[in-house]
Amino acid sequence: MTWGRRVAVLVTVAALGVGCTAGPSQRPGIVVQEAPPASSAGPDATPDVPPLEGMSSGIAWKKCSEEVDARLAEAPPPAWLPIECGKINAVLDSPYAPGRGNERLQMLRAGRGAVPLVVLNDVDGLPGTIYAARLAATMPRGFLEEFSLIGVDRRGTGNSVAANCVPEPVRRTIVDADVADLPIDVWLEAAQTAGQQCSIQLEDRLPALDTWRTAADLETLRGALGVNTLNGIGHGEGSRVLSVFADRYPDRVGRLVLDGLPDPTQDAAVTLEGVAKGAEAAFDAFATDCVNRRCELGREPKRELLTLLGELRASPMTELALDVTAGSALHAVLAGLADRATWPALSAALAKARAGDPGGLVDLLMPLVLGTETQAPTLDATLVTGCNDSKTRLSPERIEQYGTDWTERFPIFGPAAAQRLAMCSPWTVPNQPLPTPTARNAPPIVVIGTASDAVTPHEGSERAAQQLSSGVFVSWQGGGHGALGFSPCAENAAVAFLTDAKVPRNGTVCPP
Repeated sequence: MTWGRRVAVLVTVAALGVGCTAGPSQRPGIVVQEAPPASSAGPDATPDVPPLEGMSSGIAWKKCSEEVDARLAEAPPPAWLPIECGKINAVLDSPYAPGRGNERLQMLRAGRGAVPLVVLNDVDGLPGTIYAARLAATMPRGFLEEFSLIGVDRRGTGNSVAANCVPEPVRRTIVDADVADLPIDVWLEAAQTAGQQCSIQLEDRLPALDTWRTAADLETLRGALGVNTLNGIGHGEGSRVLSVFADRYPDRVGRLVLDGLPDPTQDAAVTLEGVAKGAEAAFDAFATDCVNRRCELGREPKRELLTLLGELRASPMTELALDVTAGSALHAVLAGLADRATWPALSAALAKARAGDPGGLVDLLMPLVLGTETQAPTLDATLVTGCNDSKTRLSPERIEQYGTDWTERFPIFGPAAAQRLAMCSPWTVPNQPLPTPTARNAPPIVVIGTASDAVTPHEGSERAAQQLSSGVFVSWQGGGHGALGFSPCAENAAVAFLTDAKVPRNGTVCPP
């Protein structure tokens, strides 16, 4: 689905009342409940949904830079959508210099509404500024008369001084390595070199690029916006930042919608096993979609992929920018699965590769490995933030055991999950694990999970919602990474919560 088609879907959301249910067997109108009246709230009760506030911002919003404009031009926003940019300074707060240093954050404002709605994206996805602009373009115009989406390039990404520390040959080695080929010496050596180089390049900044400190950046932003509570939308791993914010500052939480909240389990092996399972489910959903729209891969997309991987193991393809190996092809597939809007491009890329043209797969790999003129490679920030957040450091033997087990159970994506597990094992930064967010004493927080999600699996999102003391879970039975922009039912629930404080019933199920 293109962004333009997504606009058409979402403009109708408020009017249609598309079916959400409390179970999989029926599809009545969405079931919602109002926040409990204040008079009924006891000392341990969930607080009411806070009222909306207009911003009294001291931020200097102005025309965006040429770099940002160039990214926006890749999917031009509608003419009616005003877009401006701004910056704020946050405290770097490195463990080596607590409470000191500066970190400049790039922001983008989309819409003209007085109520700010902060937007954060995955570390390895679009910068939060660009994601916010594209998300705003899918929303009803009336919503953006009341709200302004405030996209943030979180620390270490986009134009907020992106982490660009892994040498290109090392990135290529990580991505090109055939993840089905154990033992894992090549993975670990590349990961160790990446960690050493990032330590040299980033110095004191390296351990400060994590989710805990990014959550503190949001508290700085809340103050700069001049509001008592922070409203926000998180997509994928960006949701984790908002959940940690809610845990650290529960009395400053406004209305939060977390679309694809990651598994809160601190054991990376448990989390990545779920990712492998979710990726297999996402590819199955992609294959079904592919067959239904009579795509280029014919009636058996999975067989086409497996055949391609086998051919690449025998003879990698050479392209001007990047070689395409079995390993890099699998990374390209994962990148394509992460955004349902790119599924047609993914099927076309796989079909072209089967015919000897790797160009489409290279296009999917470029942001990860080489970056662009306006964006640093995303692999670096993903590695830095993910390893700084993780406490899991495993021996090569243990990683190989997981790799063997996952390859048997999840034959396509199990080995890729094992490689991710290996990336942080030689990490040089001292262990700084995140606490499991519970957001005790915070108002209701809406968490949306997607049934077939290759990045933040449904089971993990549901588990994360259960950990939040006021979490309310909405399940979309579709496929892709995140529901907003694809499920009118989930979008309707989010909009009703953000605008009218209508809290969805916990366990609401949205049809595919």
